[in-house]
Amino acid sequence: MVKPVVFGIGKLGLRLALAFLGVALTAIIVLSALTEIGVGHDINHLANKQERSLTRSVAVASGALYTKTGWKNADLKPVFDLVDDQGAEARVTDMHGVTIQTTPGYGSVRTDDQFATPVRVHGHVVGVVTVKFNDRGLGAVVKQFEQQRLKASLGAAGIVALIAVAVSLIISRQITLPLERVLAAIRARGQGNRSMRISHAKGAGVIQELSLAINESSDAIDQRDRLQKNLVANIAHELRTPVAVLQASHEAMLDGVTEPSEENLWSLRDEVLRLARMIDDLQRLAAAESAALQLRLEPCDLAEIAATAAASLADSFGAAGVSLTRKLRPAWILCDRDRTREIVVNLLTNALKFTPADGQVVLETGHSGRGMARLRVSDTGIGIPPEELPRVTERFFRGQRSSEMATGSGIGLTIVVELAHAQHGNFDIASEPGKGTTATITMPVVKSAERRAKRLTSVPATDPSGQRHGSAASVH
Repeated sequence: MVKPVVFGIGKLGLRLALAFLGVALTAIIVLSALTEIGVGHDINHLANKQERSLTRSVAVASGALYTKTGWKNADLKPVFDLVDDQGAEARVTDMHGVTIQTTPGYGSVRTDDQFATPVRVHGHVVGVVTVKFNDRGLGAVVKQFEQQRLKASLGAAGIVALIAVAVSLIISRQITLPLERVLAAIRARGQGNRSMRISHAKGAGVIQELSLAINESSDAIDQRDRLQKNLVANIAHELRTPVAVLQASHEAMLDGVTEPSEENLWSLRDEVLRLARMIDDLQRLAAAESAALQLRLEPCDLAEIAATAAASLADSFGAAGVSLTRKLRPAWILCDRDRTREIVVNLLTNALKFTPADGQVVLETGHSGRGMARLRVSDTGIGIPPEELPRVTERFFRGQRSSEMATGSGIGLTIVVELAHAQHGNFDIASEPGKGTTATITMPVVKSAERRAKRLTSVPATDPSGQRHGSAASVH
């Protein structure tokens, strides 16, 4: 289903743009309201102050005219001219409330905006001045100011709204377009298009990281698919030979062409064992991937585990003419004994495969500092080319020279990494072609209290060769 696109940003982008616009307009309305309240109050206060001042001035001027002739003959025209200039209307009454004189428009003005001030002469009240303010003069100025302020506020709101729309559309486009590309890539891969990639992995912060992560995960999945296809092809190729031999030999025996002699039966057994090894490789990989769910962690001496593993391979090293040197120093770790032994066996077996006769393999254990124990296997084998080194731990990966030295499915180091990570360990490998390879496992050391508890329930062991840990020995 194709979603509608508005302004090139899609439905999600439109919602974001409207949300941004709503926030901007809300901010404008709130700011305008606060400004209206604050400025309006100040303007009204100032206008009232000016009106009161004018009323007092009229009262003072009227009192001055009263002192000369009294109200009967007082000429209030100069005072009323002043009032008229200010756009107001006025009335003067005596102390008994009798009107002395008013401006012409006083009676027609209906307003609450009026002020009354007593007229004092020598400290005595002789009358009252009442001034009404209408829509002329100061009142007109205030009203005009309020109208202009309203227009300015509306204009500013319109400009800010346009800016908010433009900015929100731009930001929404920057957010939604990368997400639309990510969604399109995911949908395409879900429909079987494995070659789909996000061509323009752009965006802000985590959005760009998401696009790059989608591409990287797609590349990793494709790489794994290729490796698995290669594995299937390799296994099919290697299965073809033993299966063909078994089929041909059995048919020959059934047809009476050959006798089921001991030699022929042993040959068939070798082919069966070859098939069993292939199946065992696949089972070991599956077990390593689920090791975290099956571990039985306990305090163990890494040197003891390494010594046991080395002793089990002594005959293999002797037959290959490769020396195995052990430099084992105690290092207690919290681990699964069987799984850790499998790590050591895999590393030693891998080193043995790629080390020619008269070569040397060194097995070391001990503390590496910062609360970590170290297991290291070094060899003087053929080494690994730099371009292949980052891939040696990938499932089913086999280097170009692997077939020259040994057979296998290419999962030995994959199993090592899976088992090490399952026990909170790390794996590192360094190599130089023609000089050898060094593989290192680091795992957290166990606390002293746990180690002492383990020693109380265990008997100090020696490795099968009869040597205590911490010594160095060679097996040829």
